[in-house]
Amino acid sequence: MKRFLGLDIGTKRIGVSVSDPLGSFAQGVAVLDATGDWMAELDKLVAHYKVGVIVVGMPYRTDASVGPEALKIKDVVSSLRQRYPDLDVVLWDERFTTTIAEKAMIEADVKRKKRRQNIDMVAASIMLQDFLEHYSKGGS
Repeated sequence: MKRFLGLDIGTKRIGVSVSDPLGSFAQGVAVLDATGDWMAELDKLVAHYKVGVIVVGMPYRTDASVGPEALKIKDVVSSLRQRYPDLDVVLWDERFTTTIAEKAMIEADVKRKKRRQNIDMVAASIMLQDFLEHYSKGGS
């Protein structure tokens, strides 16, 4: 069975999460350097985890409008669709995932430096888990 891969794309780092083979649970697997050749690293992750769907976090504003960050993500999604024509690449609302991730890590008593290193990966996991729960209920 093909897995789902979640991307929380920022200007400096990209959090990556994957689902279990049944598509029930998300877990963080990597933080990629957004200023480097992150797509080459993504190629390895897509192959390793036998990904069938890439879920990209869409940074809508709190009022659900589209800002400049969201327009950049749409360009990235276009590139991903060209790079992976056999995979589904979908957008998913990622509002508040970083805030939720930070609160969870603070409650877990994760030190500030470790939070900064992993927050994008945790946010990607939260975003992908939200997508998986919607998808499992028959959403598309």
